[in-house]
Amino acid sequence: MKFGIIKERKNPPDRRVVFTPMELVRLKTEHPGVQIKVESSDIRVFSDQQYKDFGIEVVDDVADCDVLFGVKEVPITALIPNKKYFFFSHTIKKQLHNQQLLKAVLDKKIDLYDHETIVDANNKRLIGFGRYAGIVGAYNGIRAFGIKFELFNLPKANTLESKSDLISKLRRSVLPPIKIVVTGHGKVGNGAKEILDAMKIKQVTIENFLSKTYAEPVYVQLDVLDYNKRKDGKPSDKNDFYNNPTNYTSNFERFTKVSDIFMAGHFYANDAPEILSRQMLMANDCKIKVVADISCDVNGPIACTIKATTIAEPLFGYLPIENKEVDVFHPAAIVVMSIDNLPCELPKDASEGFGEMFMEHVVPAFFNGDRDGILQRAKITENGKLTKRFEYLQDYADDNKLKNVLI
Repeated sequence: MKFGIIKERKNPPDRRVVFTPMELVRLKTEHPGVQIKVESSDIRVFSDQQYKDFGIEVVDDVADCDVLFGVKEVPITALIPNKKYFFFSHTIKKQLHNQQLLKAVLDKKIDLYDHETIVDANNKRLIGFGRYAGIVGAYNGIRAFGIKFELFNLPKANTLESKSDLISKLRRSVLPPIKIVVTGHGKVGNGAKEILDAMKIKQVTIENFLSKTYAEPVYVQLDVLDYNKRKDGKPSDKNDFYNNPTNYTSNFERFTKVSDIFMAGHFYANDAPEILSRQMLMANDCKIKVVADISCDVNGPIACTIKATTIAEPLFGYLPIENKEVDVFHPAAIVVMSIDNLPCELPKDASEGFGEMFMEHVVPAFFNGDRDGILQRAKITENGKLTKRFEYLQDYADDNKLKNVLI
């Protein structure tokens, strides 16, 4: 079996990689029969020479490999027919901008495995960059607060080398006694929590967060039923919420009255209720000054996320009363950070963490006959057709009215 690590070709450039040089050494050690080639790249966080130094073959062409591993979407013109590909395709929610990509995958009879669809038997995601999105998103949220109120000016995360560098910079920054609310207990929410804990910011209970005044900065971490309630007032549980989201409405407003920074690290599903509405943000008693929307669902559950921002231009001001973008320093503006590729700001750390997860959860499936069904569940297409698990994408794949071509 031949594994190929492909060059990232999507714009803007992404420096991350599925396997670091050390992880490929581990792969070869644990599975001596596997052959590995790395496609030459001048943007990858690990240089060609670093791979060569570890005895990994670096080539200009990986067309002879059986399985190809990448991070972001592969441009249609670069897809090699009849191969097995792993990358984030961003097609499983019928994203219109990648419709033509899925069509091309089917036409070229590619077996597509999406990193997002690598799940266990209970449909729990096994790999991803969520932790690093949370880490960088929390840093950026604190940075935005410092800029808005001219308290401190942290460097951009992408100018620093590692998580430890981010933490070092944050610890030198003195925060007033603000309150920070974090949504989500998954990888993203817990990544944000890592940063707040590293800053020695005190975590408090919901009851105390809502009712007490503190002389130091504090934060609270919320689960889905902490900010959603049934419309009919009946008792609720998580399964009921996930199965019947339209029966629920947000009660996040109680947190807007006392929170200065909102770090959004929740998972948002179709038909789930809006979390932070424009009406909440327009209320006279809304205290929120910064929203770090790590999840970044544009025009989704967070009303002020009217666009995705970029690493180059990470912040914008949002004026609730007019529902429009304004200058960050507008006196009535809420500062929004909504970068949609946050892990790219820590490419080395993110790649190392991703590779470790991939080695643990995915690689064994290639050598044990996929006994746990990891590969089978993750496979979106096979021999020019959608697999049974993803047949719901058929109308999306067949729609010829939309001509959005992947750049």
